[in-house]
Amino acid sequence: MAMALALSRQAIGLSDPNPRVGCVITDAQGHLLGAGHTQQAGGPHAEVMALRDVLARGHGEEALVGAHVYVTLEPCAHHGRTPPCCEALSAARVGHVHIALADPNPLVAGKGRRHLESAGIRCELGLGADEAREINIGFLSRMVRGRPYVRLKIAASLDGRTALPDGRSQWITSPAARQDGQWWRQRAGAILTGIGTVRDDDPRLDLRLPTGETPPLQPLRVIADSRLETPLTARILQAPGKVLLVHAREATEPAALDAAPPAASTPQSHSPTNELDTARAAGTAWPAGVECLALPQTAAGVRVGAGVGAGAGVGAGVGGGSAGGVAGSGADADTRFFLAGRASSENSGATPARVDLVALMSELGRRGINELHVEAGATLNGALLQAGLVDELLVYLAPKLLGDGRGMAALGLLPDLQAAPRFELLECSPVGDDVRLRLRRPELGF
Repeated sequence: MAMALALSRQAIGLSDPNPRVGCVITDAQGHLLGAGHTQQAGGPHAEVMALRDVLARGHGEEALVGAHVYVTLEPCAHHGRTPPCCEALSAARVGHVHIALADPNPLVAGKGRRHLESAGIRCELGLGADEAREINIGFLSRMVRGRPYVRLKIAASLDGRTALPDGRSQWITSPAARQDGQWWRQRAGAILTGIGTVRDDDPRLDLRLPTGETPPLQPLRVIADSRLETPLTARILQAPGKVLLVHAREATEPAALDAAPPAASTPQSHSPTNELDTARAAGTAWPAGVECLALPQTAAGVRVGAGVGAGAGVGAGVGGGSAGGVAGSGADADTRFFLAGRASSENSGATPARVDLVALMSELGRRGINELHVEAGATLNGALLQAGLVDELLVYLAPKLLGDGRGMAALGLLPDLQAAPRFELLECSPVGDDVRLRLRRPELGF
């Protein structure tokens, strides 16, 4: 199973939205016959790759009869882009299947194991389950909660500053820490940032492998930009990869707003109010690969209640992802203040519209995003934390003291210590001159 788990890690950055699965086949004495891992979506799954590898190594089909199979996730039992893996294993007449983790996908959920057992194949569940869960924690989140596993990355000084007061932040952490951050980007199906970071830092936020190789998949880059203020020249809008530009839908705006970049049109008579209007007025369009999406709006200070569902609260309901149906999703069990947006908007005197982050998470889950990597500023960080949407903190601390400067998250004034978002330490590791901390919410709900 250790070899199968190692193989499943090779599917990171390759198999999304499908789970990362490794499979090893041995004879009854434990001699290796074949091995493989999940390929890109639409390609062979781990079990099929392992079965093919048995033949590629010169073993005949008879070698599979009675063989032992070690697989890190329950073999699929449904026809999707590929046929069911449980049928391939039963057709090969293997004798024993060791499964690390049950698949919560409603299209599988025990069906794969039952199919194998009905074919007379012995199945055992649980060997290597903890590690298999960590490798596929985003897939499990999407299947059970209907939304991605959210990992919030922060680079800060020892006194918790992410930038100087004027916004300068390059570079607080070491090159080793920045390179390490690329590995965490590779795990993600999408990278989220806010309009403030786009304007202040003009980041690319694409995946750049330390090896210099072209990644098989570029994470979707998502910008939370309630008023569509992203400059058309922003580097994040450029290739490689696709961009989802999410803004708040006005109360009078139809639900089906432009889902594609604006086309050239006759200049408007009114003064442009945002980059979308500017583009239309100038007859220009968003760069290729940019999708503009309107989501429901909420205002600063709106409370997001427990168990948001259809017809109640913010972000009601969630549909299935590309790898199968999912359960409904809502906010935390605790009622929290939802704060978001730019201070400049709040100073205007009007109640500012905000992108509903719960609805955004549901939308990303519907699009098949398993892990969401967040690299944003204090405002969006605080909004996500106070909405109870952050599952994991990835914090790089540099051995520096910056004094006055920008903080990690704008949490506002907490009524008491009990209201503070709480996390448990998973890991503390040196990375170059810095320290990397990983912390997780005590209860994930899956």
